[in-house]
Amino acid sequence: MAVELNGALRPSFDLKSAQLPVLSMVLRETDVRALIDDLAKRLVDDPDFFDNDPVLIDLSHVADAAEEIDFSALVAALRAHRTVPVAVRGGNEKQMADAHALGLTAAPDIVPVRRVEPEIREIIREVEVPVEVPAPLADALIVDKPLRSGQRVYAKGTDIVVLAMVSYGAEVIADGNVHVYAPLRGRAVAGASGNTQARIFSTCMEAQLLSIAGIYRTIETDLPPELAGKAAKVHLEGEKIIIEPV
Repeated sequence: MAVELNGALRPSFDLKSAQLPVLSMVLRETDVRALIDDLAKRLVDDPDFFDNDPVLIDLSHVADAAEEIDFSALVAALRAHRTVPVAVRGGNEKQMADAHALGLTAAPDIVPVRRVEPEIREIIREVEVPVEVPAPLADALIVDKPLRSGQRVYAKGTDIVVLAMVSYGAEVIADGNVHVYAPLRGRAVAGASGNTQARIFSTCMEAQLLSIAGIYRTIETDLPPELAGKAAKVHLEGEKIIIEPV
């Protein structure tokens, strides 16, 4: 038992809240066999793409489906591709119960943000337009050393600025924007907390994976000449990752 110098007992551990990036798999249909085949095809050129990444299974698009989901086969396939299924959300009562029986915990559903139009009031020939100004992000996290394969850096609540190469297999994550002023060859995740307006920038785009607000795109084939190895920017259009030259 641990004892402080003054004789008081010191606890052997502390419990603290933690926020970790989790990969979200959004199911579009209940046919797990088709999903497993699609996953295998996507990873055929990069079987070691995942590195024990935690996965959240999102059922919000199939919650009304009458067919049952073979969670046992789905979890086994995800583990076979070196991911760790940890949670599920958005399903109906039966789906959530079946997932829970396999040890998946229930994650909170995403609450959609309601757009509020500004109220315009006329006050003695003046127009007052209340504007909601978001709090500024904290100072950006600066990384000035190369990131090797297997290394991961997360900028919580802010942008990340990388001044050296992000190697294949390395990962940079930010709740805000991702700026890489060097070759980006690994994974870049912007808007990790759900910010769909986040962006990814690189002076040398050679990324392995790009993700914004949970929507991701793997670079399975070579980028076109106007993008490969050149300055590029990445943003979301709906649920589609768009890569454009700068």
